[in-house]
Amino acid sequence: MTDIIVTAPFDNCKMSSVPNATKQDVERAMTIGHALYRNRDSWLPKPKRIEILQRTAMLIKERRNELALQAAREGGKPLMDSLVEIDRAADGVENCVEVLRSEGGRVIPMSLNPSSTGRVAFTQFEPIGVVVAVSAFNHPFNLIVHQVAPAIAVGCPVVVKPADVTPLSCFSFVELLYEAGLPRDWCQIVVPQDLDVATQLVTDERNAFFSFIGSSRVGWMLRSKLAPGTRCALEHGGAGPVILASDADLDDALPRLAKGAFYHAGQVCVSVQRIFAHSSIANEAATGIANLASKMKVGDPTSADTDIGPLIRTSEVDRVDEWVQAAIKGGAVCLSGGERVYDSCYKPTVLLNPAPDANVSTMEIFGPVVCVYSYDDIDEAIEQANSLPVSFQAAVMTKDIDTAMRVYNRIDATAVMVNEHTAFRVDWMPFSGARQSGHGVGGIPFTMHEMQVEKMLVIRSDEL
Repeated sequence: MTDIIVTAPFDNCKMSSVPNATKQDVERAMTIGHALYRNRDSWLPKPKRIEILQRTAMLIKERRNELALQAAREGGKPLMDSLVEIDRAADGVENCVEVLRSEGGRVIPMSLNPSSTGRVAFTQFEPIGVVVAVSAFNHPFNLIVHQVAPAIAVGCPVVVKPADVTPLSCFSFVELLYEAGLPRDWCQIVVPQDLDVATQLVTDERNAFFSFIGSSRVGWMLRSKLAPGTRCALEHGGAGPVILASDADLDDALPRLAKGAFYHAGQVCVSVQRIFAHSSIANEAATGIANLASKMKVGDPTSADTDIGPLIRTSEVDRVDEWVQAAIKGGAVCLSGGERVYDSCYKPTVLLNPAPDANVSTMEIFGPVVCVYSYDDIDEAIEQANSLPVSFQAAVMTKDIDTAMRVYNRIDATAVMVNEHTAFRVDWMPFSGARQSGHGVGGIPFTMHEMQVEKMLVIRSDEL
């Protein structure tokens, strides 16, 4: 089978190629991984895992610039943001070490009644088994770190499938693990383009934990096909809502909202998409974000001064433009953008008061488009924010603690930011979607927990 050609989304230039995995490749990877797990004598001791992770973090820091440039080229995220991604990745690997050093099970109370007298009980953690990680394109280095490093940290063999449009960063990270001392069989990469082959990987009964980052359509479909006993964590998308109260500090809020909306051309699962602004400030807020958007440089993601790079495929540019033009025809006012730049990029777009049933109002845009809606009653704004079947991170901008708490208590979200945009994240915090937005909890410590079995030991002794 022919190799997969990897091209840069900005100019469609060929970067490299990777093998297109076959059914035989997937079977080989799962056989190797399962054999490692079943042979407890082959498990990597914790000191060895810590040593590998520490060395890997150091190598990431040493090669920061080249890794960031590669990620920017293959994924389209501007270099200034890709550098931050690489820094986060190194920190995430180090966080795995911190968790290993700080979490080690718990004591279960005994001698509380006659039947528990003379006993002591405690738990420790064991690796769950082979981890199958299927990743997305939008953070091609750091997402792989979030899925692979926790598996290595807890002692699970891992088979990773990066997005076939951005596999190079995955290969680079795994090569760093090898260079740091990880035996190659403990982390294997397969990149099948055929959905049936990818499904074979995920549904294999030897898959103990399925880690998925991607679209809800694919994620829920794959979850429905998992073998009995396979645990999973699914991270999908949302349509990040922000409640902008009448007393919000616009000088502080608008730059944050613009960054949260247009970061990585809006190709972020928790990007700012729907801003519900009080009618007294809605026009001012929308115009202010539009002015900020008009100053953002759109273009080559490898240039140091680019703010917004390309969308991952030209077909995505076509889709975003179709949604925007339909919203404008439906009555939305376009205050900035609304057109493509080059074949691969789209201008940062601000739409004021799109129709509630427009695609831009009801579906995840995953492009550089933000919608501003005017409201008079905050509870109605919250109700509108809650009207979609997705639920991820949300935000409220206000100076009033009661307003902040009212939104926090009533909005459907797994995390609510006060005076910060919806895309805020540090890698050790819980990160998860509810309803159609996902299943399970991400974030380095939480992923490590889900990739382990808490195993209890009960000891009986007359001397206890």
